[in-house]
Amino acid sequence: MSAGGPRPLDGVRVLDLARLYPGPFCSMLLADFGADVLCVEDRRYEGEPSMPSAMRGKRHACLDLKRPEGREIFLALVDRADVLLEGFRPGVTERLGIGYEALRARNRRLVYCSVTGYGQTGPWRDLVGHDLNYVAMAGLLDQTGSGPDAPPAIPGTQLADVAGGGMQAALGILLALHARERTGEGQHVDVSMTDGVMGMMGYATTFWWMAGQKLERGRSMLTGRYPWYRTYRCADGRYLSIGAVERRFWTVLCGHFGRPAWAPLQHDEALLAEMHAFFEARFGSKSRDAWFEELRPLAVCVAPVLDVEEAFESEHARARGLVAEVEVDGRRQKLLGVPLKLSATPGRVERRPPRFGEHTDEVLRELGHPPAAIAALRAKGVV
Repeated sequence: MSAGGPRPLDGVRVLDLARLYPGPFCSMLLADFGADVLCVEDRRYEGEPSMPSAMRGKRHACLDLKRPEGREIFLALVDRADVLLEGFRPGVTERLGIGYEALRARNRRLVYCSVTGYGQTGPWRDLVGHDLNYVAMAGLLDQTGSGPDAPPAIPGTQLADVAGGGMQAALGILLALHARERTGEGQHVDVSMTDGVMGMMGYATTFWWMAGQKLERGRSMLTGRYPWYRTYRCADGRYLSIGAVERRFWTVLCGHFGRPAWAPLQHDEALLAEMHAFFEARFGSKSRDAWFEELRPLAVCVAPVLDVEEAFESEHARARGLVAEVEVDGRRQKLLGVPLKLSATPGRVERRPPRFGEHTDEVLRELGHPPAAIAALRAKGVV
């Protein structure tokens, strides 16, 4: 964690109603850079698992929005908020009386961000789904795997949740806040995780639209068609990645392995089987780390395939602050660090993940509720 100091979003108030990973990931980014994020949840979700890293830096209040008293408290929070983030299915917030138009009528400066699988409009909007479904609908899953006859390979992390949803939401919120500085008014940010993933499909769509070529799974440059962009199993059973895309890197690699004649034949289809067999045999003759140490000085775009422990225990992760620590119930808890680096106003991890409803009384006091009123609300089950 870095020392205290100003952060870009100091003073920005965020109400977070989003429970599944894309929303909390977005509000985590905002909190890391200074936003006061208040998560609001119904008591029925108490005890359900959450990702601690995504909850760090925030406050948490328990509030029943279906009760008139709970809704009034929530609307008072809306009046003071800059951003509202929600991840309900389309139409739910309208039924609760807290849809965009209703809240805009109270607070015209409010930036209202909705994160859903397929967006607020379109024929897919009411489909339910999870990350796997969104990358499937976006065309990405079809491109991931060892070959056209092999099944699609499921990505090892939530690409739609994080890149297609959480990051898009954070960007949209920041753009809307910036626009508000000129117009004085907020707006609705409609984030579709599927749309976000489709926006990442530039490589495949370029071939399709400009060359009339539909890329087959496992048969494109990005999925191992060529020996210079591929992973190789080494003698110890671990893997090495080679990304020698540019001719200069490929030339050095060929020279190092005694095959300089292959340098100008980088895309020769007739040689693919021979080149694959050669490099598979050579890389299979030494351990992963031995190959990395040998090839690292040559600048041929080589990297070991690290597991999660190796990646986050690496010297690089420590040097870049990619692991943060906070105190949780008297012990040190590791969390993901802040990956984005700003020189003058850096982000930082300040708060441990909150306990469910931990800041409810604090928030009510900020709204002017005296202790007796808070006790009465608690007795009714509103908070």
